Amino acid sequence: EVEEQQEQQEEVEEEKEEVEEQQEQQEEVEEVEEQEQQEVEEQEQQEEVEEQQEQEQEEVEEQEEQVEEQEEQQEEVEEQQEQQEEVEEQQEEVEEQQEEVEE
Repeated sequence: EVEEQQEQQEEVEEEKEEVEEQQEQQEEVEEVEEQEQQEVEEQEQQEEVEEQQEQEQEEVEEQEEQVEEQEEQQEEVEEQQEQQEEVEEQQEEVEEQQEEVEE
């Protein structure tokens, strides 16, 4: 009987060890899964940051284009002003000539 009890005891011990090993394996698997999950989240964050940067870059480019357009308009306005001045000068000359003719 004592021997039988001892054998049973040993079997129980062996089973306990097996169960512990399985638990350890399970924990390792869970750790790996957690790590992978973290990496996925970090990847997603990284992508979000890159998207934001792209958007900002686009906005900056749009602003630069607007500024260029404004400068072009400004130049056109200045040209028109110059033309206007020339026309006024010509008018003055014509008036002077007329006065001379009248005299």
